[in-house]
Amino acid sequence: MDKERVMEKIKSLARDGRISCAEALGIARDTDLSPGELGDLLNETKIKIKSCQLGCFP
Repeated sequence: MDKERVMEKIKSLARDGRISCAEALGIARDTDLSPGELGDLLNETKIKIKSCQLGCFP
C-alpha cells in the first residue's frame, strides 16, 4: 500500500487528532509496516496515539 493510501486510512480513523493503539497496530499489520514506520507517518500527520499498549509507538 502506498504512503498516500496509508495516510488516508489513518486520517479516516482519527478522531480529534487521535487514533487508538489497537487501530494503529491494525493499520501497521494490514499495510506491512512496522509500528515504528507507522509511528513516523503518524508524526507526519500530527496524529497522536491514545490508549497506548506497551509503548509500541515512539
